[in-house]
Amino acid sequence: MADNEIWFWQLIISPHMAGLARELANNGKKVVYVAKQHMSAQRATQGWQPPSLGEATLRLAPTLSDAFSLAERAPPDAIHIFQGIRGNEHISQVQQHLVKLRRRQWVVMETVDDEGWLGTLKRLTYRYLFARLGTQIEGVLATGYRTRQWVIDRGMPAKKVYPFAYFLDAPDSSFQNHDHDSVATDNTFKLLFVGQFIERKRLDLLITAMASVSTQNVELLVVGSGPLETVFRSQAEEKLGGRLRWVGRLPMSDVHKMMGEADCLVLPSRYDGWGAVVVEALMAGTPAICSDRCGSAEAVIASKVGGVFRSGDVLELTTLLDKTIQMGKQTASKRRYLADWARCFSASAGAVYLLEILNRTENASAVPTSPWEKMQPSLPIQDY
Repeated sequence: MADNEIWFWQLIISPHMAGLARELANNGKKVVYVAKQHMSAQRATQGWQPPSLGEATLRLAPTLSDAFSLAERAPPDAIHIFQGIRGNEHISQVQQHLVKLRRRQWVVMETVDDEGWLGTLKRLTYRYLFARLGTQIEGVLATGYRTRQWVIDRGMPAKKVYPFAYFLDAPDSSFQNHDHDSVATDNTFKLLFVGQFIERKRLDLLITAMASVSTQNVELLVVGSGPLETVFRSQAEEKLGGRLRWVGRLPMSDVHKMMGEADCLVLPSRYDGWGAVVVEALMAGTPAICSDRCGSAEAVIASKVGGVFRSGDVLELTTLLDKTIQMGKQTASKRRYLADWARCFSASAGAVYLLEILNRTENASAVPTSPWEKMQPSLPIQDY
């Protein structure tokens, strides 16, 4: 696929995919990134900024007509990578249009929330879509914990489904310039939550679990905002008193600094398609705990620190918190080690992996190993 252009189709310039597109361009590929708009209003209010695409070419397609026109002008041998296979406004219609044109397509699939009767409907819908479009899809990049098997169970051939991730920009090493050894002299174990104050993120579950941990010398730092703030504040005041500090909304640079100073990040979501804060924490050298309904549980398991609990199970979360706290605070050496390992989730690592996948499809070569499987942590267990 030496000369094939790679086209990404997204609604916005997403931090989850922009770095990958940019690094592919840095690898000498011709990359076109198509988006409906630079950034959604919702993401903008959360402090997101459109990330750089580097040498990748941006094409905005605010209307379906614009998107169809771009798709038709793409080289016939271009490789098109779409976010999802249903919904996503006019992106799914572009997919169907390219099927008629017999163009090459790949799909990025993240963890699907398939609980309840709606989940049953989703499973049936995806089985139908894969049966109808599966022969036209060259492959699925299955992002998140258990997603690959979920896609296979819906009827997509296993040989077409590859474990994948949302690869992020590697942070600068500024956290290594902090005086972590002096921070470590503070014996308080610092847990960190970063996210919206909404039901799905389950901050209430974390507050309940923390109230039951056996060690009292623990502080929960809460970064974010949202409609349930008053409810969560009341719950926290009743159960935790002064052991919880409300930080509020912060610029992402300040959030990353806090990640580099915390001892463990916790993402207790009922469901998260990925949960980028988990990988951001690992890249800052901070262990993470998350529920098994978070796609980024894949990264937590691979890191061999922190842990994964059953979504909604407060006892499992409490037990995992106790275990992590007993392992002790994050030292400078452990932080450097974990941050170095977590570069397997960097955009540069993801670009190399994606090219291996695409080359494998064309050349029938061996199945590539994911970066996080290649870089299995090897630190002696006693160091943790």
